[in-house]
Amino acid sequence: MSAFKPGAVLLHSIAAAIMTYAWFELETLPNDSFISKQKGGHFQFLTIQGLVIAWLTMVLSLLADIAPSIQFICSLKRAVFMISMPIAAAIATIYWGLLLFMPKLILRVPEAGEWGSSSEAPDFIRIPLALDLSLHAVPGTALILDFFLFEKKYPKSQAQRGGAIVAIAASLWYSCWVEYCASYNGVFPYPFLTFNPLSIRAAIYGGTTVFAYTVFQLLNKIHS
Repeated sequence: MSAFKPGAVLLHSIAAAIMTYAWFELETLPNDSFISKQKGGHFQFLTIQGLVIAWLTMVLSLLADIAPSIQFICSLKRAVFMISMPIAAAIATIYWGLLLFMPKLILRVPEAGEWGSSSEAPDFIRIPLALDLSLHAVPGTALILDFFLFEKKYPKSQAQRGGAIVAIAASLWYSCWVEYCASYNGVFPYPFLTFNPLSIRAAIYGGTTVFAYTVFQLLNKIHS
């Protein structure tokens, strides 16, 4: 039987609580009603899908902390972890990289009717810092800390084959989903997709897939 780990319980509890806060805080945004009425709602955003899968990973981790003898929970957590960690790493890297160096590619301009009054609408939509960090920093940070502090590395063959399957499946799902939503909404949730034709978007989806897979392999390799 695995030993009880107070540090793991603390990390998983705090991370899950912050991510829960982030989810409910979306309702307080001035454009929540506008986004909610669009096809896909907030789930157009990879960030929100990543938040949900990261939250699920933390909840499963907490259950595994409390009942480490239940092998099914531990195995399920490991499987979900393989999905959530590379997605969170890709989200954080792309978001913060673009925000710092090319903000116009990640910060949306309000659409007509998205803000209550056009005179009050900002040039670019920025969310409060606490929510920003909760969405774009906490999930990836918590998952990486969890991996290196409390998880075993994945066997090489499992990491390579499983990681490739997960990366490709996740990419196919999101690329098809976001294209479907945009066909109804007329715009993509991220400007760097809206500004580019399908061929470039396909390259972006492919590049992100390779990046997420590479990050997962690198993290697994340097894990002792």
